[in-house]
Amino acid sequence: MSSLGKSIRSELRGDTAIWLITIVLALVSILAVYSSTGSMAFRVKNGNTEFFLMKHMMIVTVSFIIMYIMYKIPYENYKKWAPFFLALSIPMLIYTLAQGEDINDARRWIAVPFIDLTFQTSDFAKLALITYIASAIGSKQEYIDDFATAFRSILFPILLICCLIALADLSSAIILFVTCFIMMFVGRVNWKFLALLVFSGIVLFAILIIISQFVPDFSRVDTWTSRLNEFLLNSEGGYQVQQSKIAIASGEWIGVGPGNSTQRNLLPSPFADFIYAIITEEYGLIGAVIMIIMFLWLFARVTILVKKSEKAFGAMLAVGFATCLTVQAFVNIAVSVHLLPVTGVTMPLVSMGGTSFIFASMMIGIILSVSRHIESIHD
Repeated sequence: MSSLGKSIRSELRGDTAIWLITIVLALVSILAVYSSTGSMAFRVKNGNTEFFLMKHMMIVTVSFIIMYIMYKIPYENYKKWAPFFLALSIPMLIYTLAQGEDINDARRWIAVPFIDLTFQTSDFAKLALITYIASAIGSKQEYIDDFATAFRSILFPILLICCLIALADLSSAIILFVTCFIMMFVGRVNWKFLALLVFSGIVLFAILIIISQFVPDFSRVDTWTSRLNEFLLNSEGGYQVQQSKIAIASGEWIGVGPGNSTQRNLLPSPFADFIYAIITEEYGLIGAVIMIIMFLWLFARVTILVKKSEKAFGAMLAVGFATCLTVQAFVNIAVSVHLLPVTGVTMPLVSMGGTSFIFASMMIGIILSVSRHIESIHD
């Protein structure tokens, strides 16, 4: 191995496959975003197609720098910070619901002063809750089956954070709820408590719907209902899904080639919610399958880390973030192929987006921090 290779290897320790997966997804993201933002560039930037490419490349660069910082921080430190992160996320979510930027009839963002950017607070809340749940499960392994001393401190934060997110972004709340459930299952929480968590979630969701009947602006029930009706009653899907399926069918085996998509001009969000359709159109079934393999490979590598980890917190942290990223990716794919109602969920590490890309990179950075620690022990 050359001196350069040794230097890189010494700096980028941990699971090599996870580093590779992250780099591949980032490269695919740059190509797909550049192709899918062409029509938007003509609408809002007078045909300057390089504007969104440069903006996205800057976001990717910043995200990788932040990911590297998170990777270098010993993962045990996140356990100390978990309660603070969780406590901070609650007022942030409440403020977003009350005073956040109204974009597409949803208050999910707050404006960042002086730099003309928006920040999606639910992304921070997801990171905070997963870290807290990993800490709670890891520190209560000896009495995890006791409701008063262990499970109660896990149940209430999950319900509170998911409830606050659901008011403006139901799909993200469900993904986070499923992630927490899987973490608890892997953490050997008693099945009775798992059932109680699911039951409590259903009851809380029903309460949100009931309140919305009397307070129309309380949640986005009308949007949820219309999308669900469209999915159940219209076998062809709505306009977005129809265009997505045309894009996927047009790709056939090897695709129409990079930059040759036609459906990018017709899909409302080809660079975000339906980027998988554009990737499939341009790179065909082969490209579509590779994307699925990347996320399955990521999850598989993390399961190996879980088996090697000597500390429950590290294992729970890695499995929580990997589950969140993988579930989100497959929800995005399922929407594109009309297996789920339209949700507005982006593909992590691929779709264009500031905070979503940054926080997905932060999750990868923490996973790599766990991996680096495990590798150092087994060297």
